[in-house]
Amino acid sequence: MMWCEGLEVFEGFGRCYVLDFCCVFWRYRVSFVVKAKMIFPPDFLWGTAMSAHQVEGNNKNNDWWTWEQDNGRFPPHQQSGLACNWWQNAEADLDRAAEMGVNAHRISIEWSRVEPEPSVFDQEALARYRQILLAMHERGIEPMVALHHFTNPMWLVEKGDFGSEIVVDYFQRYTAKVVAELGDLVPKWLTFNEPMVYFFLRYLSDDFPAPAQRGLRPGFMAVNNMLRCHAAAYHTIKASRPDAQVGVAKNMPVFQGAPGSGQLSKWWAKRVDWLFNESWLESMETGKVKRPFGSGVIKNLAGSYDFIGINYYTRFYVKFPPGKEFISRDWGEDAVVSDGDYGEVYPSGLYQAIKRVIKYNKPIYITENGVPDQADSLRPSFLLTHLREVWRAISFCFPVMGYYHWSLVDNFEWDRGWTQRFGLIEMNPETQERMMRDSGRLYQEICQDYAVSSDMVARYAPSLLPELFPGDMPKIVTK
Repeated sequence: MMWCEGLEVFEGFGRCYVLDFCCVFWRYRVSFVVKAKMIFPPDFLWGTAMSAHQVEGNNKNNDWWTWEQDNGRFPPHQQSGLACNWWQNAEADLDRAAEMGVNAHRISIEWSRVEPEPSVFDQEALARYRQILLAMHERGIEPMVALHHFTNPMWLVEKGDFGSEIVVDYFQRYTAKVVAELGDLVPKWLTFNEPMVYFFLRYLSDDFPAPAQRGLRPGFMAVNNMLRCHAAAYHTIKASRPDAQVGVAKNMPVFQGAPGSGQLSKWWAKRVDWLFNESWLESMETGKVKRPFGSGVIKNLAGSYDFIGINYYTRFYVKFPPGKEFISRDWGEDAVVSDGDYGEVYPSGLYQAIKRVIKYNKPIYITENGVPDQADSLRPSFLLTHLREVWRAISFCFPVMGYYHWSLVDNFEWDRGWTQRFGLIEMNPETQERMMRDSGRLYQEICQDYAVSSDMVARYAPSLLPELFPGDMPKIVTK
């Protein structure tokens, strides 16, 4: 009997397997024990994502804090409050991220901390952000920083927030100050997080704090002003830091006509899809705005982005005429639905989102992807199936450069409060205690190995083996 060990790589169309094997020679029989892997590039960014208001705690000068306290929407103990206490103790979670093997992390700057009053900048707040960014670098974690993630200073709200053109000058000034203080530590910037979510939930629903006026016309005017702010911020960043990369985190759900609905619903789904998914990207590319209200050309907007950030979570169904909910939550009998009826688990939608932005010929980052799952029963399979779609895209040479999981730690989830948990790390908001979930351990293995392996699937989500690694790997048997 003789033993030997080795490593071999098999490459096929759109697929790469690395086979770790040991060979047993006994008489005339040779057998292989095989582990298959989906390999990711060596420069791939394995990240996590969070936002200021959701984790820092006690952001008392913005419109979300005011809304949480005053409108009676949130039950007791469901306000943001201390959140994850990042303002005092971000470094502890960054230690956990580094231990996990994460090499990138996305945060946002809270405008109301940096500029609590018009033209009054808080140097202590900027210094604390600098400490957090330095802590990331010290742990080998590359920062990505968003300038706006849903919240507005109360003084800006009083001046009309994004409904007033004056916001462009304010946003440019805020950007210039932040970049002057922190720009040497930030290689990647996001001007806005999910601008069309901001439009839909603030102007067409009551799920976000209300602007002075709701409706399509004021909403479209706000979006146009956000595009102007984006253009101004882009050129401000590039003037100071030419090597910095600037983009937007764009939510890209799949929209389809509700099952059993007619042709009008299918037509309506295409219109909603264009408005939500395409219109912002087309405007950044061409500089033009094509809408029922406020069409035209925005100065310096064309080409004002270096990469595309995709936030992807789910598929939505719509019906015509739209109801108050706007989307249908009749997911279907076979759908896997996450906590709180948040959405359907639909992994192939991530590949669809990646494929549809290839035409812009820009690097792509998955800037958010995750699932609310307090029991952590869905998240391991969610993570594996969605990363399979990322790997599939990379296999076809689509320029996907990194993946940022939402989120590192359970955090305050806007109008859902603490009822929905997205974290790889479980957190008790009352005690601030943390505990790594199984999905966190799985992500740790993926980050450290730069791969998804059949062994990982077998241990964390064995029911997925036939789907992710179909059929038996090659075996050689000689008699």
